[in-house]
Amino acid sequence: RAAEWQLDQPAWSGRLRITARGSTAFIRLEDKTSGELFAQAPVEQFPGIAVESVTDSSRYFVIRIEDENGRRAFIGVGFVDRGDAFDFNVALQDHFKWVRQQSELARQDPDQGPKLDLGFKEGQTIKLNIANMKKKEGASGNTRARPAGPGGLTLLPPPPGGKPCGERPPSVPGPARLPGTPISADSVLSWPQPSAPAAPAADAWGDFAKASG
Repeated sequence: RAAEWQLDQPAWSGRLRITARGSTAFIRLEDKTSGELFAQAPVEQFPGIAVESVTDSSRYFVIRIEDENGRRAFIGVGFVDRGDAFDFNVALQDHFKWVRQQSELARQDPDQGPKLDLGFKEGQTIKLNIANMKKKEGASGNTRARPAGPGGLTLLPPPPGGKPCGERPPSVPGPARLPGTPISADSVLSWPQPSAPAAPAADAWGDFAKASG
């Protein structure tokens, strides 16, 4: 109980720091001016025997200090401000929470289990299926089979911009009609008539049928 201590006449006053080395936390009591170490309490577990709260106050604790020769002693430590006592508790809790997390990660380390060999064996190959490849030369890169026509012949596709075979050519438009001018049969069929063939010239060689011999 903190009420049994001589709180108005403390044996020592200074600053308190918490440091850590590995999984062990150290409560250091230092001179507030020079920083000289007065006492140190190693804490390997919290809550534990190294740090205990009193039953009648949240600002006072009993810590177990230890010197370089291994000698130990229990002393009472108190804080004037309640917020400093809260930070003291939180600092110890955070440290040992980190220690537990590191221990769990070590148990789940994949390096400790069997290793998975993802390398290629000798002679092993891999097949890649790459879809939606762009053609570099347009229609020339099309390798799909052409539909076969009658007799097993392969039908070629129509030329670009061309019309399919079998279409009738567009009708030839008639002659333009001027406004107010009637169209007669002569004007519609006014195509140039072919001239009569010229009479053959006289054969310079004569008639072969009449030749003798």
